[in-house]
Amino acid sequence: MLKVMTEASGGLTSGYIIKAIRQAGFKAVASDIDDGIAGRYLADEFVRMPRFNEPNVWSIMLDLLDRASIDVVLPSFDETLLGWAERKKQLENKGKHVIISEPKTIEIFQDKWNTYNFFVKHGIPTPATSLEQRYSVIKPRMGRGGKGILFTAQPVSMDGMIAQEPVKGEEYTIDVLCDVQSNPVYIIPRKRWSVRDGKSTGGMVVYHREMIEWVEKICSYVPFIGPINVQCFLCSDGSIQFIEINPRLAGGMALGFAASDNWIAAIVNQVVYGNPIDRKPIQYGLKMFRYYDEIFV
Repeated sequence: MLKVMTEASGGLTSGYIIKAIRQAGFKAVASDIDDGIAGRYLADEFVRMPRFNEPNVWSIMLDLLDRASIDVVLPSFDETLLGWAERKKQLENKGKHVIISEPKTIEIFQDKWNTYNFFVKHGIPTPATSLEQRYSVIKPRMGRGGKGILFTAQPVSMDGMIAQEPVKGEEYTIDVLCDVQSNPVYIIPRKRWSVRDGKSTGGMVVYHREMIEWVEKICSYVPFIGPINVQCFLCSDGSIQFIEINPRLAGGMALGFAASDNWIAAIVNQVVYGNPIDRKPIQYGLKMFRYYDEIFV
């Protein structure tokens, strides 16, 4: 039985990933820097990881993969995405598979300034952005979720930050699954009803032809592999403004999975066994509501 490891298993939304791995018929291996987490008990096995900024972190992590006999890694932690991408071929030579895009793709979309320049270059609608404090929305270039975002006209240090024109409208996430040839198999827009700490706690799958067409264009300009998610706003005048792309699994993708297929089963079976992905119909209108649950040990 394949052992599939996911990262940052202490997150409040990591449970659906572990569940999807097990439902796919694989052995779920949770990993985190903390062993006092719920994900440890939801999974079949647990690996305690070093902090990403520790000395020799990658030699330690690769040794842990060997010790735990991990077959597949599903990266989901922003700070390690580039490292996994850079070691992807090295691990393939050892019979281990990392489901992630190439390093050049990760470098574009982990940096919001690089992302903005990519959007502008290819004519993707996006808010005006600057390295100077020209706009009232201030974001870390390398940040994730809502962490570190400021809404201010007061002078602040722009070291490692960008300024972005404010956008008003409905917030959407577009869940995307790309196969090993970087073809988008699923492009599923979902309206975000509520967000906590940058994670969707409710939403609904919607059919929006223009969003789908824009994402098709994005995927034609740069190669993605595996699950990614695209963040955008639908403005009151009907226009769309793209904000960022996360080249990894995301917390709200549980809704995209439920509306289509088990993406982990689909991509792992293609990467490991070469099986084609059989696209299932999408359940537009499907809604998701989230709640806290408990594990007693």
